Amino acid sequence: MNILALDLGTSSVRGLVLDADADPLPGALARRKVHLTVAEDGTGTLDAAAYLAGLTECLDELAAAGHLRDIRLVATCAQWHSVVPLDRAGDPLGPVLTWLDTRPAVPAGVGGPADPADFHGRTGAWWHRCYWSVRLPWLRDRTAGVARFAGLVEYVLGQLLDSAPMSVSMASGTGLLDLRRLAWDAEAVALAGARPGELPELAPMDWRGRLRTGFARRWPQLAGAEWTAPVGDGAASNVGSGCVDPRRAAVTVGTSAAVRLVQRVPAGTALPALPGALWRYRVDHEYVVTGAAYSSGGNLFAWANRTLRLPEGSELDAALDRLAPDGVLGANPRLGGDRPPGSAPAGSGELRGLSFSTGPVDILAGLMAGLCRMVADDLAVLESGVDAPVEVVLGGGAVTASAWWRTAFAAALAPRRVRHRAEREIGATGAALVALGRVPEAERLGGTGRTEEDPSPTSAVGSGTSARSDAPSTR
Repeated sequence: MNILALDLGTSSVRGLVLDADADPLPGALARRKVHLTVAEDGTGTLDAAAYLAGLTECLDELAAAGHLRDIRLVATCAQWHSVVPLDRAGDPLGPVLTWLDTRPAVPAGVGGPADPADFHGRTGAWWHRCYWSVRLPWLRDRTAGVARFAGLVEYVLGQLLDSAPMSVSMASGTGLLDLRRLAWDAEAVALAGARPGELPELAPMDWRGRLRTGFARRWPQLAGAEWTAPVGDGAASNVGSGCVDPRRAAVTVGTSAAVRLVQRVPAGTALPALPGALWRYRVDHEYVVTGAAYSSGGNLFAWANRTLRLPEGSELDAALDRLAPDGVLGANPRLGGDRPPGSAPAGSGELRGLSFSTGPVDILAGLMAGLCRMVADDLAVLESGVDAPVEVVLGGGAVTASAWWRTAFAAALAPRRVRHRAEREIGATGAALVALGRVPEAERLGGTGRTEEDPSPTSAVGSGTSARSDAPSTR
């Protein structure tokens, strides 16, 4: 049996084929870049129809190459927080708001949760522009004829499948889900102003979907395959990294970045205490993931490469190797603003300590090291809820592409043990392990057996591959 894994990210959409142990099959990968519309006012949107077209092109490519034979299960990981307004026919009434969009604002004169701390504990979220409690009223004021709302993955799968309810993992990213009861939270729904029928149906445990007839004819190899409930990309990345218990935290750097820790908390079980600075979402009905996220990651390199005329290849490697992670330019990497609970708008990045000798590589290194320090601060908060310091597994396309960045993380996170998971497709791998019901085995199948020790923060910066033009991944 093989597994088709779909990764519905921000910078690309990908389809790849894995074996029964969630190992990627050589060459069985199709990828399409995604055009993300960004603007100075905080816009961060995607075109839903173009996104769907990119996914179907990936499936066509895999089918043409013969990679869809023996597929019995389809797993999906997808970006959290996205939302698109739909009409009665299920067609988009505007672009998809992604996690990067900072325009939604709390309506003037409207009160928030009655007890903000209790609200945060129940939903793992805040009354914040990133969540549907603020996004839905903002969209409704600007969109005529809204019949219902969906996330990007529900829209895409709704076009392909006989049904596409929202998984508890994706629902937790809306900020409207009661994480213990696994039902829409009444207060959060009221804040969102959601009317009956406007929110997606929630997928039951062990939900399975099938392709619509037309698409089953297009990809007959998938006609009998079962599609499983999507997993939020951050949760999937933890599982794919083998970080599935409180001993081990995942730091993932793709397009954006995050630090997260997974705990087993079955539905109906009391939730652990949640520090006020951290969010909490669902992996599935059995596990929760707690952490912090940042709007900056591999997109820092993309910006620097586009703006600063960086050297390329070995020249950039050598220039970074000459810089010690703790001696670089001071920088605030919040170019895209804050993820919750912060409220800084897009354009909040800063550089400190510029001189006439400052060059493009100094600026890049300062931004990268700035993100490392933000992660270190939040990891300390995350550790406050567990019994002992954790070890860290680094993953994601951007950090895999940069040996210097990995060493900078090792320095910022010292004295913790820091390892690196070199496999780029950790999100897809994690989604497949969730679909297989093998989350407890993820440490063996997806993580520690394939990690490598990162350089000691006291050693010289490594000379391996550094940041490249393809560094940004999907998160």
